[in-house]
Amino acid sequence: MKNTEFTRRAFLKSGVATSAALAAAPALLNGALAQEADLAPYKAAKIDWQQFKGETITVAVIPATYFDNLITLAPQFEALTGITVRFEKIPPAQIRQKSVIDLTSKTGTYATHAADPMYYSLYAANKWVEPMEAYLSDASLTDPNWFKLDDIVAAWRNANSVDGKLLGMPYDGEVTLQVYRKDLYDAKGLKPAEDLQTFVSNAAAVHNPDARVWGAALRGVAGAGQNVYIYSSLFREFGGQWFKDGRLTVNGPEAEAALTWYVDLMRKYAPAAAQNWNWPDIADAFSQGTIGTYVDAHSSASVVNNPEKSKVIGKVAYARWPKGPSGKRVTSIWNWGFPINAALPDKRKKATWFFIQWAACAETQARTAHRFAGPAKRSGVNRISIWQDPAYVGLMRGFGDNFVEATLASLQEDTDVDWRPRVPQWPAIGDTLATAIQSALAGQATAKAALDEAQRRVEPMMRG
Repeated sequence: MKNTEFTRRAFLKSGVATSAALAAAPALLNGALAQEADLAPYKAAKIDWQQFKGETITVAVIPATYFDNLITLAPQFEALTGITVRFEKIPPAQIRQKSVIDLTSKTGTYATHAADPMYYSLYAANKWVEPMEAYLSDASLTDPNWFKLDDIVAAWRNANSVDGKLLGMPYDGEVTLQVYRKDLYDAKGLKPAEDLQTFVSNAAAVHNPDARVWGAALRGVAGAGQNVYIYSSLFREFGGQWFKDGRLTVNGPEAEAALTWYVDLMRKYAPAAAQNWNWPDIADAFSQGTIGTYVDAHSSASVVNNPEKSKVIGKVAYARWPKGPSGKRVTSIWNWGFPINAALPDKRKKATWFFIQWAACAETQARTAHRFAGPAKRSGVNRISIWQDPAYVGLMRGFGDNFVEATLASLQEDTDVDWRPRVPQWPAIGDTLATAIQSALAGQATAKAALDEAQRRVEPMMRG
């Protein structure tokens, strides 16, 4: 208890220190003072930010703190460019559908939107969004020495590219990590798992339901972004290939082995309800001290370290995804990116690029993260340089042991652009695969039967 109180204070202190540093920052982060904001870091770019003055664009985002921070700073963008930005907040469950409807109709309602990387193949097949190379290579639109595209997490850029063409600029993202109870592991002499076999044995060692501690939990609820989010990494780690002889294949020995591992872990060491849990449910359970370890987005660290709710602050540590039998670590790499709607008039496309460039540049990333005046500090910044910035690193270390090191290593090394099959038919295929996984987790079908049925349903989709 004493140790917990100490580390809880240390964690809170890290946030206070950041806020104190902000008081002396040159940037004025209050929207009401935007006209007086220090725009000098942006004007260092050798471009005319005012060349599209008078344009108005609408940007669709989800209700999330990382976008709220950006919205707060939008008056600075308007002062810099003379471009007016309207934001529309749309829940995650609807933003994909509304964006596709807008792109299909070619009305150009949304100049850009928070886009799911799994949708870019669909966008590319229909030419709904603009490849960004023309904007990046035009000296009147982009100063490459100022924007530094290569500083943006390569895995997220690759995830947003189709046939080598970047279609969406990463703004905020995540990577999956192993999150574990350091105190429980230390008591048993355990180390974080280097491979999936050790992950299971660690779960078994700390599993004690009589004391309301379950060994592990993974997302179980059905959904292309839920149970498929976990399964796809396992599939690749077991050596699975989405395409065999040019044919999308979701069944076979590697798929069965991956799903069987998933099912066995959940049945033996997860609470029974976990088969219907999404990531917030797991993070909440972990924060209450009832889960020994889980694998999920690194951003869930903010939940398990919520000082108002968590009982495990100071007891949390992180490690990279355990290796699979193939010897690979495969994170569920993901990000929200901004594409340019191809239906816009040319001048508005370029105005939209200015917004995207502003949102993704290092200065705005820092102002919406560790230098943001509000209480929410982003943990999904897109810049490697910020992940190496002592001010940002100092804040992130408050989440627990090895958080920054594990996250940065995963972002740079544990990626696989083919983590999921990037095909235009993905939305329907993802839902089909989610149903198969859920039926296996629920014991309604064997792994083989569930995946064979998924394969039978997927094949007509690929024939169009």
